[in-house]
Amino acid sequence: MIKGLPSAVPLAPQLPAALQEDAFLQRFLMAFDDALAPVFTTLDGLPSYFDPRLAPEDFLDWLADWVGVRLDETWPASQRRAVVANAAAIHRRRGTVAGVADAVRLAVGGVLDVSVDDSGGATWSSTPGGRLPGNAAALLHVRVYASAVEDVNVRRLEGIVNAVKPAHVPHTLEVVPRVTRLPDDS
Repeated sequence: MIKGLPSAVPLAPQLPAALQEDAFLQRFLMAFDDALAPVFTTLDGLPSYFDPRLAPEDFLDWLADWVGVRLDETWPASQRRAVVANAAAIHRRRGTVAGVADAVRLAVGGVLDVSVDDSGGATWSSTPGGRLPGNAAALLHVRVYASAVEDVNVRRLEGIVNAVKPAHVPHTLEVVPRVTRLPDDS
């Protein structure tokens, strides 16, 4: 019970007119109104529990489990909410170059930009014994641009790339610090 919380659906007005005049019954039903008010309030606000932008912070971990992502407790709430909100898009694009880049942008802190190069390797040909298109071996090269190399948690980066790339495709990682250009005095 929450003191002072009014019931969204008070019981007394729903009684037949003859019983609404009974003072004892009115007081008796107020106890039920007090007990049911938090239930009605929770049910009225239930959709907001399933929206990662509105859900209470302690509910985000449950939502993350529900959509199949792992959250790091050290992330700020805004980053945790963004990862949960974009989980469906990440899963839909999983294994693609764009999906790898999106996952790195969302889950790895300190990232300014990401580029993913796919070797284009293929292991099939439409003609028997024909030449394979692209490079014979598949390879992903993930290049992360950051203000400083120390800003990027390489262990987390490695884990995210392993989680969203195709399992059979090897990858390489490169963290590139942003180069600040000095004004030209000439």
